[in-house]
Amino acid sequence: MDPEDRSEIAFFDVETTVPNRGQRFAILEFGSILVCPKKLTELRSYSTLVQPADLSLISSLSVRCNGIKRDVVVSAPLFSDIADTVYDILHGRIWAGHNILRFDCARIREAFAEIGRQPPEPKGAIDSLTLLTQRFGRRAGNMKMATLATYFGLGKQTHRSLDDVRMNLEVVKYCATVLFLESSLVLVDHSVSPGTSTSRRRLDASSSHEGNNNLVTSVRLPSISENSAAQPDPFNMSVLRNEMASDNYLQSDILMEEEQIQPSDTVVFENTSDHEGFLAPDAISLPYIKAILVPFFPGSQMMKLKLHYGDSPLQLYCPCLKVRFGVNGKFMDNTGRRRLNFVVDLNQSLCSILETCDSNAQKLYVDSGSTSDWNPVVIPMKGFVNYPNARIHIATEINGDVARYATEIHQRESSGATQKLIFSNPSGEELESFLTTGRVVDAFLSLEPYDYQQKAGIRLVAKKLVIHS
Repeated sequence: MDPEDRSEIAFFDVETTVPNRGQRFAILEFGSILVCPKKLTELRSYSTLVQPADLSLISSLSVRCNGIKRDVVVSAPLFSDIADTVYDILHGRIWAGHNILRFDCARIREAFAEIGRQPPEPKGAIDSLTLLTQRFGRRAGNMKMATLATYFGLGKQTHRSLDDVRMNLEVVKYCATVLFLESSLVLVDHSVSPGTSTSRRRLDASSSHEGNNNLVTSVRLPSISENSAAQPDPFNMSVLRNEMASDNYLQSDILMEEEQIQPSDTVVFENTSDHEGFLAPDAISLPYIKAILVPFFPGSQMMKLKLHYGDSPLQLYCPCLKVRFGVNGKFMDNTGRRRLNFVVDLNQSLCSILETCDSNAQKLYVDSGSTSDWNPVVIPMKGFVNYPNARIHIATEINGDVARYATEIHQRESSGATQKLIFSNPSGEELESFLTTGRVVDAFLSLEPYDYQQKAGIRLVAKKLVIHS
């Protein structure tokens, strides 16, 4: 069949293993329903369990998530056995699902790459998480599938592919019905004579999105001729594709987040730390810290989370931090280089800033559909002697196949003068010798949110360290 003739929408879902550190995702189940775009009726469905090449990837955490055990998939086909069927279902069709842009699409591409085949390509994509967050608002809570299903009384999510696909389709239908009724609602004031147009207006659907009980003045019922005027076809997929191509489809949710947090008055953010681009804690007002989603790169449909202060990325200048625990390097990166970090004590001002960043970032992750466990950036106090702590990571950068530590290391003399200690790639041993327990450092930090292998949080990454002599 010519891909141009494939008008059906392919709703799909994959269930996967939950990887531990250093492991990959493995597909355990694939389910899909082909849907008629004009009637939203099910045309045909397909579902199968999938045996991963490495059964040891099915951990107890994976079983708790979706209930798929090793003995259930041991006789199931490998992904290579179903690849032709999956390709035929997906290629050249519009893909639809909940949180597919961040998760399911990536798993499909990885699975095809692992067997050395080109992945299917969509004609377009409808991510119901993005779409419903944008159009339906947050009235249903965190917008996870289970929460939406509970909101509409559709039962409990099973976390099995075909069940979840059918639930997804029903949720979309319910949301579309509510939005259609809201946008079509008119109230008639019979005290107004026919033909009178003064003080009449259509109910603003956005007011109901916010849950307001605004009074609505009377409106004139539209005539048949007005209803028959040119209206967009709600099932015209070309309209959807054009909207997606303009990036408005994906970025409107980002704008919604920004509009909710922006102050009503213009605020000038001064950098009182005298370090361009980095703000000292006393220069920061907590209400203006915000978390937003931005594309990974211009035009990308994949999103990443950033922390901003006003309209600029939030970076911190933190003077006089005391090292509580020296350099730890027990973990390796994917190049075999040690990941270095150390722990510092936090004062109350810095602690409040980091906790605010944590709270805002975690809320946005939950609202965007992440199910990862959140690791707080602030390590709480223990007993009565320790301050709250935070872990600072040494920056690394990769140039081709070469990885290097990229944090600048300076030393401050008692006179106040500073000098650079290391002019090029420092070694792990040098960093360990400088960043010992009890040392005092000035830290220039970037805040880098992450969501990887079911773990999420904020990393404090040192761009520059000034060690007090």
